[in-house]
Amino acid sequence: MIHPTAIVDPACQLGAGVRIGPYCVLGPEVRLGDNCELKSHVNLDGNTTFGANCVVYPFASIGTLTQDKKFKGGSPGVTVGEGSTIREYVTINTATYNGDFTQVGKNCLLMGASHVAHDCILGDGVIVANNTAIAGHVIIQDAAIVGGVSGIHQFVRMGELAIIGGCSKVVQDVPPFMMCDGNPLRVRGINKVGLERRGDSEAEVRQVLRMYKIIYKENNTMRQAVEIIRAELEDSRNRRVMLHFLEHESNRGYTRS
Repeated sequence: MIHPTAIVDPACQLGAGVRIGPYCVLGPEVRLGDNCELKSHVNLDGNTTFGANCVVYPFASIGTLTQDKKFKGGSPGVTVGEGSTIREYVTINTATYNGDFTQVGKNCLLMGASHVAHDCILGDGVIVANNTAIAGHVIIQDAAIVGGVSGIHQFVRMGELAIIGGCSKVVQDVPPFMMCDGNPLRVRGINKVGLERRGDSEAEVRQVLRMYKIIYKENNTMRQAVEIIRAELEDSRNRRVMLHFLEHESNRGYTRS
């Protein structure tokens, strides 16, 4: 169903059951998966692809050109995974270089007036609360949560199931499973509630707590913490996630406690 006031370029590709509300504008390179819904006044531009069952609320603008001055032309784009919800006034810019994409994963929730800049990668199940600004090249891994009115510096990484409190200033990497808050941002503990809601066992939560203590409470360098975690803790999915994150080169360093 396409409302008669919507402007839909004939070249864009629409899946089955797509609903496009009043005054929406869709450019020629836009692709919408099955059963997507644009409520009203939505602007989709550029090389932009949505998976199935996404919902976009009024005045969101997605796929507009990167604000990076290094842009030299071509067709960079945006991808949004199936089941994601984009609320009012959200902006998502394209990547900077031809063939690259700003990526939002499956089942994400971007709340009102949040901004995702060029070349960001958001994993599955990420929640970004209202009025948050995410600068270019930021990576936010699966199931992480960013509190409202926060700012994330370019090239920062945020690990799986990490959580950042509202009004935080994030200028360094946040390891997986950590709970952080403040300006400057500081690690306050582990996301115990998030781990339990995900179904982690008591033993798995205790292991994450032990990793937190090794990294933040025992006066180790990050290199020493990695060696201790690798040598002393039993293999588990959470241990592998943590080691993979810490062993990846950081552009910004790590948030401290």
